[in-house]
Amino acid sequence: MTASAQAPKPALSRHEEAAEVFLTLTVAGQLCGVPVLSVRDVLGVQAITRIPLAPQEVAGSLNLRGRIVTAIDLRRRLGLPPRDGTDAMSVVVDRDGELYSLLADAVGEVLPLPSRDRAPNPPTLDPLWHDVSRGVHRLGEQLLILLDVEQVLAIGA
Repeated sequence: MTASAQAPKPALSRHEEAAEVFLTLTVAGQLCGVPVLSVRDVLGVQAITRIPLAPQEVAGSLNLRGRIVTAIDLRRRLGLPPRDGTDAMSVVVDRDGELYSLLADAVGEVLPLPSRDRAPNPPTLDPLWHDVSRGVHRLGEQLLILLDVEQVLAIGA
């Protein structure tokens, strides 16, 4: 064996092993994060077709390269005031082969967040948010709420 074949791969630090990567987004001024492995696409403003008799959280549907995608208004889903005429960004996520668009006010950056720095949901967190949150991270002066995509998409369940 050569020396290079015997040399072990450099071990990842505990910090690198335990970091999960999140895409940040803003909803009514609140910083949120979704696991980047759930994200399939990030889109700018899209034409959304309203779906009659759909739950209020469903903003409608949009066309993504020939696929119909259900658009979920995160403001409505999280019990926040409606958007004041500003356009929404779409974070497209995959759930069991179906695509959904999470409508957010803004999309931020991709951040690796060490799981050791994650805190459980604070007891003062609104019950609606508590149901869709996996925990929180402090980023400077802001609190980043980690959204559980499965729970966000569990409308009417």
